[in-house]
Amino acid sequence: MNVLTKLKSKTGVAVLACVILIAAGFGYHYARGGGAQVTYRTQAATRGDISATVTSSGSIAPLVTVTVGTPVSGIIKSLSADYNSKVTQGQVIAQIDPATYKAQVEETRGSYLNAIANVEKAKVTLVDAQRTLKRYQALVKDGSVAVSDYDTYATAAASAKAALRAAQATVAQTLGSYDQARTNLNYTTIISPVNGIVISRAVEVGQTVTASMSTPTLFTIAQDLTKMQINATVDESDIAKVREGGNATFSVDAYPDQTFPAVVTQVRNAATTTSNVVTYSVILAVDNKDQRLRPGMTANVTFVTAQRSGVVKMPTAALRYRPSAAQKQTPPKLEPGRKHVYVLRDGKPTPVIVTLGIGNDKETEVTSGLSQGDLLVLGEDSGASGSGKGSSSPFGSRGPGMGPR
Repeated sequence: MNVLTKLKSKTGVAVLACVILIAAGFGYHYARGGGAQVTYRTQAATRGDISATVTSSGSIAPLVTVTVGTPVSGIIKSLSADYNSKVTQGQVIAQIDPATYKAQVEETRGSYLNAIANVEKAKVTLVDAQRTLKRYQALVKDGSVAVSDYDTYATAAASAKAALRAAQATVAQTLGSYDQARTNLNYTTIISPVNGIVISRAVEVGQTVTASMSTPTLFTIAQDLTKMQINATVDESDIAKVREGGNATFSVDAYPDQTFPAVVTQVRNAATTTSNVVTYSVILAVDNKDQRLRPGMTANVTFVTAQRSGVVKMPTAALRYRPSAAQKQTPPKLEPGRKHVYVLRDGKPTPVIVTLGIGNDKETEVTSGLSQGDLLVLGEDSGASGSGKGSSSPFGSRGPGMGPR
């Protein structure tokens, strides 16, 4: 029992010694600066050019687009143009089977010629009735015929005159039908109204085209693909910054590493409201001489609303930085129109009051409060600092009481 008691006593002393040594090791570690240390992400204020911008998006479209259709129905007999075909004004690009319309032309032509013949017949009848009436006028005066007989021939002459007018009206009516039939026949031949390039075709040979309440679209022709436009939508909060004649740049997904120039040609007053968001259409002119831009591409537009040269500028992200609770300082009171940012001085973020000019999402002009080279604090990172690549423990990597390897 005495031996067992002695062993337990020695074990307790050893455990207590280990605890004391571990506590001493951690105390040594923190005394050497092994606690949490804050590092700051910074970027220096620079001097250079800056632009204020407004961003938007829109679609690229030809400056002039013409839809080609037909007001008559029928079967597409042939096509003379396809996608990307260059066409000239007056060129035949499609043909609807004209057989039915040719028959209508012949039918209405026959009606028209018959109406003309009826006019000639009515003229002869009128001349005869007037001659008879004139003869009876002399006879009624000397009492050779009764007045009632004269009245009968007078009525006949008047009826012949009315019949001639009706025949003449029929000629006009049948002529209209004849002209309409010839016009419909002409509509079966689809021609290009402009010089341009076919950008879409909506029919195939053998397809039946039905024109009832509306004219079906057969082709869409872009008049000139070297001159394009962008229809961009701008939020109501930014529309006042966009001016006609202002410069802009844009990019498309097809050429992600390249920007293209554009000019604002129109800021439309008509507003569009979608889910309580009000936007306005802005039209931009685009030069597309090399024809790399295609209709329908999505353009990411940047409107240049103001420009400055040779100014001090800082990263816009610096305006969003606020120190953590451990590093926080009470910033000075701000006057209207001024902001405060944090500059790294003596290893600590120091609040500085600045006056801002124009800016964009990446950088902002500073008109006072900063100098070129000042380090703006953008953010902070905290972590444990060690004494090198090895362990920071005073006992090595095995810890206290572990003995030699």
